[in-house]
Amino acid sequence: MHKIASIEAVLIGTAKPLGKKQVLSGMDKHPVDGEIKVGKLGLEGDEQADLRVHGGPDKAVHFYPRSHYDFWKTRIESPLLNQVGAFGENLTLVGPDENDICLGDIWQIGSAKFQVSQGRQPCWKLAQRFDVPDMAEQLQNEMKTGGYLRVLQEGEIQAADEVILLERPYPDWPLTRIMKLFYRDTLNESELRLADELPLPASWKKVIAKRLETHTVEDWTSRLFGRD
Repeated sequence: MHKIASIEAVLIGTAKPLGKKQVLSGMDKHPVDGEIKVGKLGLEGDEQADLRVHGGPDKAVHFYPRSHYDFWKTRIESPLLNQVGAFGENLTLVGPDENDICLGDIWQIGSAKFQVSQGRQPCWKLAQRFDVPDMAEQLQNEMKTGGYLRVLQEGEIQAADEVILLERPYPDWPLTRIMKLFYRDTLNESELRLADELPLPASWKKVIAKRLETHTVEDWTSRLFGRD
């Protein structure tokens, strides 16, 4: 049990029109002052626009490493990168990134407990957010996606809280290993079978089963670029 990170900002947002297409999204999130309640479905007052693919117990809270901001400043020009919340995260995390965070990690933040449930599958709304047509694809290719937490114990959190690692049941499975399997080494059968034994969300299990059955990779076009 030790500190692995700290929280620079806790952010929430309501669903509102986003970008040139004015698509409804909850990605425009802003820092909260003081403590905020955390429930099983996320932070009090936070919203997601499309509950078919966002939110829910396995994606209750989205975290994004602060260190990635410097990288993206070398790739794109956007005033969004000058402030936290650019990627629609609920927690801006100072310290580790996807190389250092493992699936299944259990964290204590404030009086709440969380478990790392999955990496982020970037979607086309990032293009609307940044006005960069391939922004979601860039996040995926660079594997700088951030990740999601499920809430194991409801409580209260605030900016400047420490992130305490309580348990690491799968030390061999940093998020980068999972991202590599899902987005690069996509048909590695032995890795897919090992990943299938992990406590991944049902949607990810379904992807693994389909790849093992068909030996093909699902079409990412609509997720990364949307539908015209």
